[in-house]
Amino acid sequence: MWSSASASFALDDVLANVTRHQSAIADSHTPRTDERVSAVLVALADGPHGAEVLLTRRSETLSNHKGEISFPGGRVDPDEDVVSAACREAREEVGLDVHPARIHGRLNSLSTFVSKSYIVPVVATVDANPALSLHDAEVDRAFWIPLCELAAPDVFEWEWWSFNRPTDPERPMFFFYLHDETVWGATARVLHELLCVVHGVDHREPR
Repeated sequence: MWSSASASFALDDVLANVTRHQSAIADSHTPRTDERVSAVLVALADGPHGAEVLLTRRSETLSNHKGEISFPGGRVDPDEDVVSAACREAREEVGLDVHPARIHGRLNSLSTFVSKSYIVPVVATVDANPALSLHDAEVDRAFWIPLCELAAPDVFEWEWWSFNRPTDPERPMFFFYLHDETVWGATARVLHELLCVVHGVDHREPR
């Protein structure tokens, strides 16, 4: 577990690790023919306990992943790149404005089976305690959580899941059990990689 490894959750140290991680981003993973490219914003801010990350809870009225914890994000339009899409979606969903100079890279892309999305996580920083304005049709809640809390003992668990596809192997499914929410699926996979980057361990192995 991460608790066995030393880590600094200071925002500057987290960003330095994210910058170093850019050389390890896999380039071989490309969207499947049935996938639509999406981008999410992994927004970090400086808090009393170090770096914090912004999470949202998707509206119960949405057709896919309703009520789940996620990052601000959505489909990439034909005329934009993943960074522009992630920033636009964050502005539309929670009223968060991100300056281009505060984009610090990305994490590895990932695919989802339910919504057939190819998701690119974009890492950015914003000022502490920014004013948020939720788009009620898409987001029920937005909250900041310290990375050190996500890495605390008994918060993270994982297990092997089978998706009943003969050609697919079992896959690790990640869960973060917060005091009032459970994070799982693609969002948990992104958070797992981010915490592995912070701790300097291999994100490809469940921890």
